[in-house]
Amino acid sequence: MDFRQEDFMRKVSRESSWPNLFIVGAVKSGTTSLYAYLGQHPAVFFPEIKEPHFFTRPHPSPAQRHLITFVREESRYLQLYRNAAHYPWRGDASPSYLWCPEAPARIAEVAPNARIIAILRDPIERAHAQYLMDYSEGAIRQLFYEALQTDWKRSDKGWGVSQLYVELGLYTEQIRRYRAIFGNENVLVLLTEDLKKDPRGVLRTITRFLGVDEAPIRTIDTHEAHNRYRQPKGAWARRLAGHPVSRFLGKRVVPRRFGVYAWEHWLQKEAVKPARDERATYFLQDIYAPEIKALEAELGRPLPELRRSWPNVPEAFAAGAALMER
Repeated sequence: MDFRQEDFMRKVSRESSWPNLFIVGAVKSGTTSLYAYLGQHPAVFFPEIKEPHFFTRPHPSPAQRHLITFVREESRYLQLYRNAAHYPWRGDASPSYLWCPEAPARIAEVAPNARIIAILRDPIERAHAQYLMDYSEGAIRQLFYEALQTDWKRSDKGWGVSQLYVELGLYTEQIRRYRAIFGNENVLVLLTEDLKKDPRGVLRTITRFLGVDEAPIRTIDTHEAHNRYRQPKGAWARRLAGHPVSRFLGKRVVPRRFGVYAWEHWLQKEAVKPARDERATYFLQDIYAPEIKALEAELGRPLPELRRSWPNVPEAFAAGAALMER
């Protein structure tokens, strides 16, 4: 074997050690459901840690360090895939990758032929859902509008530093980065509304995108809505959920699955989702209206689903339709 062949084999071996399928976001848009559903397909492997955030390389603030989980070391990250060599597709479902400007290039450096899946939600609904999660877990105490304003005006921004309520919904440039690096044909953009209405239909779209057998979809359990809205059983549950000691125990001492089960079944309860503050809705709509138009132009299709909860919806839909007719 000559030098060029050896170099090629090393490259192939290196690439086969890394994941090659990335669910990159958006936050609170259905990434957990995709992770749970796709993980049941025999051609797809996901590690138990859903969100390693390895390619984001977070540097959390002291105030939020206990709130996020991530894997920093390459050796530890690759250990997550030590039993995945025989799977055609090895996945990483870290929603920070869609927001992080550096993540696409970092992924391409080790997995240039990766496939990318992004799932997008009405960005106003997305921001509100993230806020409700943060509030329930004790990370935020302000009301939604005040929390939006505080976070938007912060000078220090970052994953694990600020909440990024607005920034995580600025989809257009985020999608463009991945399409520019991996090619349009290797970036699949899905919608949360489609996943809710027809999860098996979305899974069929993904299997075609990955070139794997559709037949196993029949046996995939899609009945459970993952990460659906629930409320803490009281202020004590919020305080417990957000306490650094509780977080440490949940991450380092108690088995992860047990910690998730305890939070969802012992500390939370079913509840009706609170209504949004109108001030927050109009504040976000002013930011996102041109953003969604730009995304429609980028993808070449109208996206009324991303304006689903907006006031003056007919006008918003008409604007999107007019754009596509040009």
